[in-house]
Amino acid sequence: MNAASDASQAPSAPGPRLVLVRGDITAQHVDAVVNAANSSLLGGGGVDGAIHRRGGPEVLAACRELRASRYGRGLPTGRAVATTAGRLPARWVIHTVGPRYAPDEDRSALLASCYRESLRVADELGARTVAFPAVSAGIYGWPMADAARIAVETVRATPTAVEEARFVLFDDRAYEAFAARVA
Repeated sequence: MNAASDASQAPSAPGPRLVLVRGDITAQHVDAVVNAANSSLLGGGGVDGAIHRRGGPEVLAACRELRASRYGRGLPTGRAVATTAGRLPARWVIHTVGPRYAPDEDRSALLASCYRESLRVADELGARTVAFPAVSAGIYGWPMADAARIAVETVRATPTAVEEARFVLFDDRAYEAFAARVA
């Protein structure tokens, strides 16, 4: 599906303009793409695997350098770090590790931290357009409606120079959950 064919935009408000796209995050022409990474930074399934495959060996090499220097034990949950985007149509990949959903433990602060930290890194890079996936809402099991609430509220509340925060959602269920929060 052409990602640009199904986009909607929220009315203008303080903070970044929120845009929803039903499509493939690896096809987004933005300054930075946020990767819902695993702590190893070495690729995995879902968004992480897709970004590593499309970004090519440059992304993996940059992640290996991070592991060899600052993140030998992996990137902690809720944190974010940037690498080259390799062959992606973006300048950077901002890797963030979302928490696994646990119905008996409130980890929403860690999920919100993923978005805040990603925006902080984007600001350090000078990125003005950032594409986000629904962090933790895939294999990590976070309920989509709650993931959308946390993502949208956090991005709206975070002071940033980012002009456009694009939520790139893989399927209709995710798109509808985010649309209900952006409206």
